[in-house]
Amino acid sequence: PIGRSSRSNAVTYLKVYDDIRKLFSEQQFARMNGFTPSFFSFNQDGGRCSECQGEGYVHIGMQFMADVTMLCEACGGKRFKPEILEVRYKGRNIDDVLNMSVDEAIDFFSSQPEPAARTIASKLKPLVDVGLSYIKLGQSSSTLSGGESQRIKLAYFLSMTDSTSKKIMFIFDEPTTGLHFHDIKTLLKAFNALLDKGHSIVIVEHNLDVIKCADYVIDLGPEGGKAGGQLVCAGTPEEVAACETSYTGHFLKEKL
Repeated sequence: PIGRSSRSNAVTYLKVYDDIRKLFSEQQFARMNGFTPSFFSFNQDGGRCSECQGEGYVHIGMQFMADVTMLCEACGGKRFKPEILEVRYKGRNIDDVLNMSVDEAIDFFSSQPEPAARTIASKLKPLVDVGLSYIKLGQSSSTLSGGESQRIKLAYFLSMTDSTSKKIMFIFDEPTTGLHFHDIKTLLKAFNALLDKGHSIVIVEHNLDVIKCADYVIDLGPEGGKAGGQLVCAGTPEEVAACETSYTGHFLKEKL
């Protein structure tokens, strides 16, 4: 599962932050001061703010009331010591980068001449592929919805380029719930990318735009609850649409 701590975020989960930290450690000011990649981590001592331990906020325990969370006065919520924030790459410090959206970061890094920067941009692309171009790189995992966390996991598997890695069966339960039609199209592209890598996908779904794209459909019914649970028909979407006793097939005809 994706971490739910205040220090966990999308770029740490996808391991892209390792590349970002390395890039900053290679800048002249960082080399002069001996700042290694670990100095740009808010999970380790060295460069992170010693007051808030890299969280950006401090928690004040109240004896008879709920704990109070306040912006760290030492770093102003930037999570790093002042000397670390003086290290800049193309005019941006590590806090500036963490406050970029995925789209902004891809535009920024892909426009740079260094291969390392372009590598970062390419590693961020799976987040766009699953419809998460709007989240910030440093956005805490604890602020993400359940659906956003699921899609970050999906982006992780899309980022795995090793074709020899073991194949996985993914099981999704109503993955389109609450998604706009445009987001559903984006999700379907991500599913197809998984299939192209040799993985398999099983989906429990009622959305006809997803059902029509399936290789094989198992239609359970005929009604819901106690009146359901029977195999009405199974086959390709076209075969299910041709089944007279299938409610799914009746509405699927209009989509095919």
